[in-house]
Amino acid sequence: MNHTLGIIGSGNIGGAVARLAVNAGIDVVISNSRGPETLRALADRLGPRARTATPAEAAAAGDWTVVAVPFSAVPHLPADALTGKIVIDANNYYRLRDGIIAELETGSLTAGELFQRYVPGARTVKAFSTIYFEHLLSLARPAGSPDRSALPVSGDDDAAKESVTALLDSLGYDTVDAGTTAQSWRVQDGSPAYVLPYLSDPRLPWPRDPGKPADAQEIRAALDTARNRF
Repeated sequence: MNHTLGIIGSGNIGGAVARLAVNAGIDVVISNSRGPETLRALADRLGPRARTATPAEAAAAGDWTVVAVPFSAVPHLPADALTGKIVIDANNYYRLRDGIIAELETGSLTAGELFQRYVPGARTVKAFSTIYFEHLLSLARPAGSPDRSALPVSGDDDAAKESVTALLDSLGYDTVDAGTTAQSWRVQDGSPAYVLPYLSDPRLPWPRDPGKPADAQEIRAALDTARNRF
Protein backbone atom coordinates (compact mmCIF):
# COMPACT_ATOMS: atom_id res chain seq x y z
CA MET A 1 0.00 0.00 0.00
CA ASN A 2 1.41 3.38 -1.00
CA HIS A 3 1.48 6.09 1.62
CA THR A 4 1.41 9.84 1.11
CA LEU A 5 3.01 12.53 3.21
CA GLY A 6 1.54 16.01 3.05
CA ILE A 7 3.94 18.85 3.82
CA ILE A 8 2.93 22.39 4.70
CA GLY A 9 6.02 24.57 4.58
CA SER A 10 8.69 24.09 1.94
CA GLY A 11 11.69 25.50 3.79
CA ASN A 12 14.69 23.64 5.15
CA ILE A 13 12.94 21.09 7.37
CA GLY A 14 9.99 20.58 5.04
CA GLY A 15 12.32 20.06 2.09
CA ALA A 16 14.53 17.65 4.05
CA VAL A 17 11.58 15.56 5.19
CA ALA A 18 10.27 15.50 1.63
CA ARG A 19 13.62 14.17 0.38
CA LEU A 20 13.75 11.45 3.05
CA ALA A 21 10.17 10.43 2.25
CA VAL A 22 10.77 10.20 -1.49
CA ASN A 23 13.93 8.17 -0.84
CA ALA A 24 11.80 5.81 1.28
CA GLY A 25 9.24 5.31 -1.49
CA ILE A 26 6.59 7.58 0.01
CA ASP A 27 4.65 10.00 -2.19
CA VAL A 28 4.81 13.62 -1.05
CA VAL A 29 2.49 16.56 -1.61
CA ILE A 30 4.34 19.80 -0.91
CA SER A 31 2.79 23.19 -0.26
CA ASN A 32 3.54 26.65 1.05
CA SER A 33 1.79 29.96 1.55
CA ARG A 34 2.95 31.36 -1.80
CA GLY A 35 1.20 28.87 -4.07
CA PRO A 36 1.95 25.60 -5.91
CA GLU A 37 3.59 27.34 -8.85
CA THR A 38 6.46 28.47 -6.60
CA LEU A 39 7.31 24.85 -5.77
CA ARG A 40 7.75 23.40 -9.25
CA ALA A 41 11.56 23.47 -9.09
CA LEU A 42 11.56 21.65 -5.74
CA ALA A 43 9.08 19.07 -7.03
CA ASP A 44 11.24 18.52 -10.11
CA ARG A 45 14.29 17.91 -7.90
CA LEU A 46 12.36 15.47 -5.76
CA GLY A 47 11.18 13.48 -8.76
CA PRO A 48 7.96 11.75 -9.81
CA ARG A 49 6.83 10.92 -6.29
CA ALA A 50 6.37 14.62 -5.51
CA ARG A 51 3.62 17.00 -6.52
CA THR A 52 2.64 20.51 -5.53
CA ALA A 53 -0.61 21.69 -3.97
CA THR A 54 -2.18 24.23 -1.67
CA PRO A 55 -1.81 23.68 2.09
CA ALA A 56 -5.41 22.49 2.37
CA GLU A 57 -4.88 20.03 -0.49
CA ALA A 58 -1.64 18.75 1.04
CA ALA A 59 -3.43 18.22 4.36
CA ALA A 60 -6.27 16.33 2.70
CA ALA A 61 -3.92 14.10 0.67
CA GLY A 62 -1.57 12.98 3.42
CA ASP A 63 -1.69 9.93 5.64
CA TRP A 64 0.42 12.26 7.79
CA THR A 65 0.90 15.98 7.39
CA VAL A 66 4.14 17.66 8.41
CA VAL A 67 3.77 21.32 9.34
CA ALA A 68 7.10 23.17 9.23
CA VAL A 69 6.41 26.90 9.10
CA PRO A 70 7.51 29.97 11.05
CA PHE A 71 5.50 30.00 14.26
CA SER A 72 3.97 33.32 13.30
CA ALA A 73 2.30 31.50 10.38
CA VAL A 74 0.66 28.83 12.55
CA PRO A 75 -2.58 30.82 13.06
CA HIS A 76 -3.09 30.76 9.29
CA LEU A 77 -3.01 26.96 8.88
CA PRO A 78 -6.02 25.27 7.20
CA ALA A 79 -7.41 23.95 10.48
CA ASP A 80 -10.52 22.40 8.93
CA ALA A 81 -8.47 20.37 6.46
CA LEU A 82 -6.27 19.10 9.31
CA THR A 83 -9.18 17.88 11.44
CA GLY A 84 -8.82 14.18 12.16
CA LYS A 85 -5.39 14.05 10.53
CA ILE A 86 -2.12 12.96 12.12
CA VAL A 87 -0.23 16.25 12.08
CA ILE A 88 3.50 16.33 12.75
CA ASP A 89 4.39 19.61 14.43
CA ALA A 90 7.95 20.41 13.32
CA ASN A 91 7.81 24.03 14.45
CA ASN A 92 9.93 26.06 16.83
CA TYR A 93 9.30 29.46 18.37
CA TYR A 94 12.11 31.96 17.80
CA ARG A 95 11.24 35.38 19.17
CA LEU A 96 13.61 37.22 16.82
CA ARG A 97 11.85 35.72 13.81
CA ASP A 98 8.30 35.29 15.07
CA GLY A 99 7.87 38.28 17.35
CA ILE A 100 6.96 38.10 21.02
CA ILE A 101 4.23 35.55 21.84
CA ALA A 102 3.26 36.18 25.45
CA GLU A 103 2.13 32.66 26.36
CA LEU A 104 5.43 31.21 25.18
CA GLU A 105 7.54 33.90 26.84
CA THR A 106 5.92 33.28 30.23
CA GLY A 107 5.99 29.49 29.87
CA SER A 108 2.26 29.20 30.50
CA LEU A 109 2.09 27.08 27.35
CA THR A 110 4.61 25.03 25.43
CA ALA A 111 4.97 25.76 21.74
CA GLY A 112 3.33 22.40 21.12
CA GLU A 113 0.30 23.31 23.22
CA LEU A 114 -0.15 26.63 21.46
CA PHE A 115 0.21 24.92 18.07
CA GLN A 116 -2.50 22.45 19.07
CA ARG A 117 -4.88 25.28 19.94
CA TYR A 118 -4.75 26.45 16.34
CA VAL A 119 -5.53 22.97 14.95
CA PRO A 120 -7.91 21.67 17.63
CA GLY A 121 -9.24 18.76 15.61
CA ALA A 122 -5.83 17.39 14.60
CA ARG A 123 -3.97 14.48 16.19
CA THR A 124 -0.72 16.29 16.76
CA VAL A 125 2.70 14.78 17.38
CA LYS A 126 5.78 16.97 17.79
CA ALA A 127 8.80 15.70 15.82
CA PHE A 128 11.63 16.92 13.54
CA SER A 129 11.97 20.12 15.59
CA THR A 130 15.17 19.19 17.44
CA ILE A 131 17.63 18.62 14.60
CA TYR A 132 19.37 20.84 12.04
CA PHE A 133 17.96 20.08 8.58
CA GLU A 134 21.29 19.09 7.02
CA HIS A 135 21.90 16.63 9.85
CA LEU A 136 18.36 15.29 9.43
CA LEU A 137 19.36 14.33 5.90
CA SER A 138 22.87 13.09 6.58
CA LEU A 139 22.18 11.03 9.71
CA ALA A 140 19.31 8.92 8.35
CA ARG A 141 20.20 5.21 8.45
CA PRO A 142 18.40 1.93 7.64
CA ALA A 143 16.83 0.00 10.51
CA GLY A 144 19.37 -2.06 12.40
CA SER A 145 22.34 0.15 11.53
CA PRO A 146 24.74 0.43 14.49
CA ASP A 147 25.03 4.20 14.02
CA ARG A 148 21.32 4.92 13.76
CA SER A 149 20.08 8.09 15.43
CA ALA A 150 16.85 8.69 17.31
CA LEU A 151 14.45 11.63 17.32
CA PRO A 152 12.18 12.55 20.24
CA VAL A 153 8.42 12.64 19.74
CA SER A 154 5.85 14.32 21.99
CA GLY A 155 2.07 14.15 21.97
CA ASP A 156 -1.11 13.10 23.73
CA ASP A 157 -2.48 10.59 21.19
CA ASP A 158 -0.69 7.26 21.65
CA ALA A 159 -1.97 5.78 18.38
CA ALA A 160 -0.80 8.85 16.47
CA LYS A 161 2.61 8.55 18.15
CA GLU A 162 2.83 4.92 17.05
CA SER A 163 2.00 5.90 13.48
CA VAL A 164 4.62 8.66 13.47
CA THR A 165 7.14 6.24 14.97
CA ALA A 166 6.52 3.90 12.03
CA LEU A 167 6.97 6.79 9.60
CA LEU A 168 10.24 7.87 11.22
CA ASP A 169 11.49 4.29 11.10
CA SER A 170 10.91 4.24 7.35
CA LEU A 171 12.70 7.59 7.02
CA GLY A 172 15.78 6.32 8.84
CA TYR A 173 15.31 7.10 12.53
CA ASP A 174 14.51 5.43 15.82
CA THR A 175 12.28 7.37 18.21
CA VAL A 176 12.21 8.25 21.89
CA ASP A 177 8.92 9.11 23.59
CA ALA A 178 9.45 12.57 25.10
CA GLY A 179 6.07 12.63 26.85
CA THR A 180 2.94 14.66 26.38
CA THR A 181 2.42 17.93 24.56
CA ALA A 182 2.56 19.72 27.92
CA GLN A 183 5.97 18.10 28.50
CA SER A 184 7.32 19.14 25.11
CA TRP A 185 9.25 21.99 26.74
CA ARG A 186 11.92 19.28 27.03
CA VAL A 187 12.52 19.54 23.27
CA GLN A 188 12.17 23.29 22.78
CA ASP A 189 14.94 25.66 21.76
CA GLY A 190 17.39 25.91 24.66
CA SER A 191 16.83 22.43 26.03
CA PRO A 192 19.62 19.80 26.15
CA ALA A 193 17.75 17.68 23.56
CA TYR A 194 17.55 20.53 21.06
CA VAL A 195 20.18 20.14 18.29
CA LEU A 196 23.12 19.55 20.66
CA PRO A 197 23.06 15.72 20.67
CA TYR A 198 23.62 15.67 16.89
CA LEU A 199 26.59 18.07 16.87
CA SER A 200 30.13 16.72 16.66
CA ASP A 201 31.51 20.00 18.04
CA PRO A 202 29.09 22.44 19.70
CA ARG A 203 31.62 25.24 19.17
CA LEU A 204 31.14 25.11 15.40
CA PRO A 205 28.32 26.92 13.58
CA TRP A 206 25.67 24.37 12.67
CA PRO A 207 26.24 24.61 8.88
CA ARG A 208 29.91 23.75 9.37
CA ASP A 209 29.30 20.86 11.74
CA PRO A 210 29.19 17.48 9.96
CA GLY A 211 26.82 16.07 12.54
CA LYS A 212 27.11 12.88 14.53
CA PRO A 213 24.75 10.02 15.35
CA ALA A 214 22.80 10.24 18.60
CA ASP A 215 21.10 7.01 19.60
CA ALA A 216 18.02 6.53 21.77
CA GLN A 217 20.06 6.25 24.96
CA GLU A 218 21.74 9.61 24.31
CA ILE A 219 18.43 11.31 23.51
CA ARG A 220 16.82 9.91 26.69
CA ALA A 221 19.75 11.19 28.72
CA ALA A 222 19.37 14.66 27.18
CA LEU A 223 15.64 14.67 27.93
CA ASP A 224 16.28 13.59 31.51
CA THR A 225 18.63 16.52 32.11
CA ALA A 226 15.96 19.05 31.07
CA ARG A 227 14.52 19.61 34.49
CA ASN A 228 13.33 23.19 34.17
CA ARG A 229 10.49 24.28 31.93
CA PHE A 230 11.82 26.45 29.09
